[in-house]
Amino acid sequence: MIKVPARGYIYGLSSYLIWGLFPLYWPLMEPASSAETLAHRITWSLVFLAILNTIRNDWNKIGAVLKNRRQFGLLTAASILITINWGVYIWAVFNDHVIDASLGYFMNPIINIAFGVVLFRERLRKMQWFAIAIAASGVVWLVLSTGQIPWVALTLGFSFGSYGMLKKVANVDAVESLTVETLILVPFSAGFLIYLFFTNQLALGNHGFAQASYSLLAGVVTAIPLLLFGAAAVRIPYSTMGIMQYITPTMQFLCGYLITNESMTSGRWIGFGFVWVALALYSVDALTHHIRFAQSEE
Repeated sequence: MIKVPARGYIYGLSSYLIWGLFPLYWPLMEPASSAETLAHRITWSLVFLAILNTIRNDWNKIGAVLKNRRQFGLLTAASILITINWGVYIWAVFNDHVIDASLGYFMNPIINIAFGVVLFRERLRKMQWFAIAIAASGVVWLVLSTGQIPWVALTLGFSFGSYGMLKKVANVDAVESLTVETLILVPFSAGFLIYLFFTNQLALGNHGFAQASYSLLAGVVTAIPLLLFGAAAVRIPYSTMGIMQYITPTMQFLCGYLITNESMTSGRWIGFGFVWVALALYSVDALTHHIRFAQSEE
């Protein structure tokens, strides 16, 4: 019988591994456009969540969230941010920018630290300031060396960081929160799919059984890692989750570099190197602080 802590590690690893394989899944839905893929992801997520909430008998809790103006407002903003995040990510996968997408998620912990300073006036340790400075230097280097702002990475990093912040403030259960967000978005996603159908632009049902199956399963593929992540978060230390989260962008980077053969110039290697050094400093500081705090509590 698996002990609860061990089960938590399995849940966490599973969620990050699934997210890391997303660059290989979304192209299976082609020739659907990135916009249609996003619409499928949202629409069929609601179907899966509706079944799950019925099994859990959670509809009363969801109704309470819908009636709570503060929580509903926060989750409405969160739904907009996650739509931007998912949309840009799917576009990046479809247009050979998987490595750029991985950079955004590598930067996410550093962005979260910056949010803590700006929005919550948190005081940073010296190592955290150093990590932010190095990560920022990496972004500046990428701009100077490529002549382009890494908008995919920055959009993904800031949208997901803001999304997580709003979810934290809303303080709603993971399943209920995702259900409310999806309920807010589904009129638009379903409406878009209906529009594509009546204008003969819908890929679903016109390109074989496999393509249709991948489209319909987009909701399950979206919801399962989120549920695994939620289950892991309550079973294992937050610092451990912080280290494990690097699994996803590392796998994304490897998918882009080794499988889809995206180019990595010397300038890009240096820019990524800055960010990786910043993450290493952040991780060491976080673990050291966690150990000291645990010892002080004994």
